[in-house]
This record gives sequence, C-alpha cells and structure tokens, in this order.
Amino acid sequence: MSEPPGAVVSLAEAPPPADTPPKQLAAQRVLPLRRPGRRLATAVVLVLAAQFVHGLVTNPFYQWDRFGYWFLRPTILDGLLITLEVTAYSAVLGLLGGILLALARLSRSPVLRAVSWIYIWAFRSIPLIVILLFLYNFSALYKTLSLGIPFGPAFFTFDESRLATDMAVAVVGLSLNQAAYAAEVVRGGILSVDQGQHEAACALGLPKGYQFRKIVFPQALRSITPNYVNQLIDLIKSTSLVFYVSLLDLFGVAQSMGATYPGDIVPLLLVVTVWYLILTTVVSAIQFYVERYFARGATRSLPPTPLQKLRTGLTDLRARIRREAAV
Repeated sequence: MSEPPGAVVSLAEAPPPADTPPKQLAAQRVLPLRRPGRRLATAVVLVLAAQFVHGLVTNPFYQWDRFGYWFLRPTILDGLLITLEVTAYSAVLGLLGGILLALARLSRSPVLRAVSWIYIWAFRSIPLIVILLFLYNFSALYKTLSLGIPFGPAFFTFDESRLATDMAVAVVGLSLNQAAYAAEVVRGGILSVDQGQHEAACALGLPKGYQFRKIVFPQALRSITPNYVNQLIDLIKSTSLVFYVSLLDLFGVAQSMGATYPGDIVPLLLVVTVWYLILTTVVSAIQFYVERYFARGATRSLPPTPLQKLRTGLTDLRARIRREAAV
C-alpha cells in the first residue's frame, strides 16, 4: 500500500541497499596467504645452520683456546698492520692510476688509447704472483735506474737494489695490477653519466678539467663506488701473496708461526680468516654509507641504515603481536 501524499518516510526505517555486505562478512579479518614451502625451507636452513655452528664450537680439532691465545698476539697485530699499510697504499695508487688509464682510454689520441688498452690487457692477463716475483727479481735485469735525456746522458742515477725494498715491491706490484682493473671500473662509471650532462657542460663553455672534476666524476662515483669497493675487498685478500716476496703480512706471519708451531696451524688459519672477515666487513659498512651519501638527490628516499631497519622491524613485530592479541 503506497503512502498518502505529503507523508514523510523516516530514513531510519528505510531498508538497507541490496549491495550492502552482511555485518558478519564485513567484520572478518583478511588472512595472509599461507606458504608452507617457504616455512619448510626456512626450518631446514635453520637446522643446518644450527648444526654447523654446533660442530664449529664443539669440534676439538679447531682448538679455540689456542685461537684465543693467537688472536691478539703482537706478532699477529704487526702482520695485520703490514696488511693495512699495503692495502691503503695500493688502493690509493691503484685508483689514481686507474683514473689516468681510463682518461687515456677515452682520449681522442690514438696513441694514448692504444697504450692504455695494452696496459690493461697485459696486467689483467698476467697473474699477480708472477708480477710480484718479477718485480722482486727486477734488480737482476736492471742494476741501476736513471733520469735524463732520452737516448742521451743521465742526470740522476739510482741503485735499484736499495729502492726495491720488500714493502716497495709489494705496493708497486699490487698498484700496477689494481690500476688495470680500476681503469675499467672508472671508465664504466664515466660512460654511465648521461650524455646530456656532457653536452650541457660544453654548452656553458666550461673547461674540460672543470667538467670532469665538478660534473662528470661526482656523478660517475655512484657507479664507481660499489664496483671499486669490490676490487678493494679483492685487494685485501690479494695482500696474502706478498708473503712470497719476503714481506710478512698477516698471512705471512701465520705461515711463519705455523712452521714454528706445527700443532697450531689450524688455529692460526682461523685467526687469519677471522681478521680478513673483520676487514672486509668494515669495508662493506663504509661502502654502504658512501653509496648512501652519493644517492642523495638521485633517489626518492635514501636507503635505511641498519639501525633504522632494526627499529622498523621491532615496530612491525609489536604491531603484529597487538593485532594477534586483539583477535
């Protein structure tokens, strides 16, 4: 029966629309998709990791008491200092040489391009141990070194045997090898810079040196940093080869002490392993913050630091616990 004209219908008495979901259905919580395979794989990995750590701690073959004795011994720390010195000198000289080689490779001069390509090809092809041994015996080929007019008289003469100390041989050999790899890293970083940046700098009439220092190279560092740090980590491990040119670095000291104390060879190798892990971890942490610094202005938001990730994880965990407790 229809309402008489002029009657007022209350909105509270109006029936709900047909498409309104039932109250019980609207209150239901959406459950996440279950992934039994992922949980099973996580459990297997955790069990294997626990077994590995248990065997590492309980196996008497590792002699952890002797490991603690050797870890901070003065002779080990002296070798560690030699490793750090060789790495620092070689990293700086190798990067500088790599920049020069990369610029020569990108030069318009065919002579510079050819010489740079030959250098990179040669030192990436020859094993590092061969380079070090060749430099160690360099005095057998050239007794003296001199500076003067090419094919003419010499103004200054140097005794090569006095200049070629064990430290000098190690640094020069590692730097020459590192420069060849750094050159390709730097060249790739320079080529990654947008061509429009070069064109804009040229349109402003800026000098080539200023363009490279202020515009090209800072942008190329975003690409150079992760690749060169990877080379730096490899350089840290490559310093173990300087033992063969009579320089007692960290690995050389461990080898020497292992020959003196044959029963402690395994703890000494563990000491070397842990110190190399510490060094590479520190370098990786520095790499993260350097990349984060150069990412400013290039990404919408900076990557979170480990402390920020920890805070976010704790906040999410608390929120999840509260939601589960409320159900």
